[in-house]
Amino acid sequence: MSDRPKLAVWKFSSCDGCQLSLLDCEDELLAIAGAVEIAYFLEATSAEIAGPYDVSLVEGSITTAHDVERIKQVRAQSKLLVSIGACATRGGIQALKNTADVDAFVNAVYAHPEYISTLETSTPIADHVPVDFELQGCPISKAQLLEVLTALLAGRRPRIPTYSVCVECKRSGTPCLLVRGIPCLGPVTQAGCGGLCPAYSRGCFGCFGPAESANPDALPLEVRSGFREALHA
Repeated sequence: MSDRPKLAVWKFSSCDGCQLSLLDCEDELLAIAGAVEIAYFLEATSAEIAGPYDVSLVEGSITTAHDVERIKQVRAQSKLLVSIGACATRGGIQALKNTADVDAFVNAVYAHPEYISTLETSTPIADHVPVDFELQGCPISKAQLLEVLTALLAGRRPRIPTYSVCVECKRSGTPCLLVRGIPCLGPVTQAGCGGLCPAYSRGCFGCFGPAESANPDALPLEVRSGFREALHA
């Protein structure tokens, strides 16, 4: 029997993009596979090893009654649970139904809506069970994922930024889009993407979710004006 830590990767309501970030690690994937025992990861293998698990990565939001029961089971057999991506940490695009008529959506999309069983809301993992760490992004950054796995296995806290995308733009020398009159949510969005969109003159639209300590009121007047336009765009 292997004495390596057991890693499990679970999917709930999502597109699988954040799970694929692990497979996208390419060269690093061999090192990960050597450091842990991948016990459950249906995106990559049909093999299953029973828990308990040292680390569970959970992608997706809770949208059905079955999801509610299943996430409780995952939590019960996981020493550490990390929710990954916008769906798992915020509810995802499917959370648009939270303020809408769900029955109307179901009837419009499905030929046989009577077969569909769903909750009225789409909610983050942390709304249902304790979460040890949340990793933002849509999809998540593979570099941040590697940092989280390395840190947890080493018994230290992951070094994940909590500042806004603006810091990443400043570090890379990208001129502020708001000053140029281009709507951008960078001032209130958590860093992690490397300021990718602004680097190509495209305003940030919040892939990594709200920054913990965003302070848009501290922005220069001309930037605040552009930021208000971005919020109402």
